[in-house]
Amino acid sequence: MKKFIIILASFLLCFGLLACNNSSNNAADSSASEEITEPTTAIADDGRTLSNDSSDFVLLSEAVPDAILEIRYYSTYNFVGERIDGYEEPVALLTKEAAAALKEVSDELVAKGYRLKIYDAYRPQMAVDHFMRWALDENDTKMKSYFYPELEKDVLFPLGYILEHSGHSRGSTVDLTLFDMTTEKEVDMGGTFDYFGELSHPDYTNITEEQYNNRMILRNAMLAHGFEPLAEEWWHFTLEDEPYPDTYFTFTVNSDSVGNL
Repeated sequence: MKKFIIILASFLLCFGLLACNNSSNNAADSSASEEITEPTTAIADDGRTLSNDSSDFVLLSEAVPDAILEIRYYSTYNFVGERIDGYEEPVALLTKEAAAALKEVSDELVAKGYRLKIYDAYRPQMAVDHFMRWALDENDTKMKSYFYPELEKDVLFPLGYILEHSGHSRGSTVDLTLFDMTTEKEVDMGGTFDYFGELSHPDYTNITEEQYNNRMILRNAMLAHGFEPLAEEWWHFTLEDEPYPDTYFTFTVNSDSVGNL
């Protein structure tokens, strides 16, 4: 009998310790989950609102399934020459409002034989900070011949090619081009994405008539569905009625950052 009581007591003690450990682990997991998912906002020194709330964002591959993705800042083929901070997956994110408008653009262009090809969409602030560090390092010019052969690197920041803050971080800006479904090639725009120079201006006329008209096909479709162009980049458009005109987001680019449609 005494031996039975000792065994029972040991069993109860072990059970109690396991219960306590499980309770502690569950509490820790719950606390960690809340820490990761709870949205936060902050005010930067320059007055901008910073937020990690991704609840109004969607995956572009789900919102615009006809779009082709070539996320340059996830790769090493970009003006920096390495993967950019914050790009954890080769996916594109946009606010629901911008994605819905882009779906309308896509539908119009698919009917004309084109698909949209996306180079970049939402860009976290940490990526912009990466660009700034690169721009201030005048010795790093390994991608000069591809993206800024006509310019010295030390003028990129003063001339506004690299900025401390980007409209992309507000979540309703997209960089894109056209893909011809007949030729199965990108449409010839007379210049490449992220080329720093006058050649990239949408109204640049020292290109062929076909190249200029191709730029206008993209531009007119984007304008027709509520996007505004940028005077220096034929590939860059921002939703005119963007839902977060004063908020810059900080969450990383990956499929877990957003919910499903």
